[in-house]
Amino acid sequence: MVGKHDDRGEYLLHLRDYFPGQIWEPGMWSLLGGGREPQDATLEHTVRRELAEEAGLDFTDLTPFGTEYATDDAGATVPIAIYAGRWDGDPRELHLTEGVMLAWFAPSDLHRLRIADTTSDLVRRHAARNPATQSGPEPEEKRLASPHGTVPNIIGVHLYLERPDGTVLLGLRHPNSAFAPSTWHALAGHCEQENAIACLIREAREEAGLHIERQDVELVHVIHHIGKPRNPPRMGLFFRARTWRGEPKLREPDKCLQWKFWDPAALPDDLVPYTRLAIAKIQSGELYSETGWPA
Repeated sequence: MVGKHDDRGEYLLHLRDYFPGQIWEPGMWSLLGGGREPQDATLEHTVRRELAEEAGLDFTDLTPFGTEYATDDAGATVPIAIYAGRWDGDPRELHLTEGVMLAWFAPSDLHRLRIADTTSDLVRRHAARNPATQSGPEPEEKRLASPHGTVPNIIGVHLYLERPDGTVLLGLRHPNSAFAPSTWHALAGHCEQENAIACLIREAREEAGLHIERQDVELVHVIHHIGKPRNPPRMGLFFRARTWRGEPKLREPDKCLQWKFWDPAALPDDLVPYTRLAIAKIQSGELYSETGWPA
């Protein structure tokens, strides 16, 4: 196994497939790695082979970090050699052959993940011994101050996926979700350093294995909503995909338990309220709505 860290002190983690009883730590975040095979002359050869096979990674600065011990399904103690290396690339550009996705995480974010305690402890120990050399990206130019009284709005993108029979796709959120646990919601996400359509395409692929092309996307609704008065306001963008490839799959079981197409006239009772409103407005051809704001 190998922990790869970038200059910002973040670690590359691998979301494993959800195959209970078939693989180690199903549906959990882990380090890339694997077992030794007969052709591997050394453990370093094993690490390099696994990185190349799983993610197409190849770099020179691998160093031993230590040996950890884990318990397999049969109760036996298994030694695991840990190697550390430095990489500063974009995991979205890697060709992943196993698991769901790769992503960067800071040690302070690990408590939000479904991750083994041993892996989390390992990352934190490495971080303590190897402090980040860069606190964040250098600003390209001095930021202008916002006009007095302005408030940042959080941008969220949502996929409105409608089959020819008129049913629309919703996902049942995980009970441990910070937002709307055990509640149905549209496939959605927040923009990273990307435009809204790129975010939609990425989220559809990462969350449900759906492949959408930019030219097949159209904006069908904007909802400006707020929860409690002190919460930041949010702008929800709903995009329709006219065509797509694939059927919805559970790619992130720590976030979504089920995908299902629903009749808009018979939506589930436990549906995020602003999503219900947005679907109704889309059905009636209205482009904009508001909810949660004081009268």
